[in-house]
Amino acid sequence: MELDDWLAAVSAEIGTTDVALDNNAIHTLLDLARDSAHQVERVAAPLTTFLVGVAVGRGVPLGAAAARATALAVGLEPPSAAPDPATDRAPDTGT
Repeated sequence: MELDDWLAAVSAEIGTTDVALDNNAIHTLLDLARDSAHQVERVAAPLTTFLVGVAVGRGVPLGAAAARATALAVGLEPPSAAPDPATDRAPDTGT
């Protein structure tokens, strides 16, 4: 089965046909999976992408959530906190 066919089938099965996975989103998720698998451990890949998906479902943009998770995996300072989708402001970090 081709990837596009698989993604369409699984989206239909779990009720996410309204979510578009364009090439940019696919590459973002694959890069995230690669980095977490190589820098943390192999099983971190699907679990990290799941957690990023949860963040996206809560309103964090995919690019921002993936960038923060990737930075954490590779040991870099994560980008500044993503805006709170409820207020459109970065969370107060207490600094």
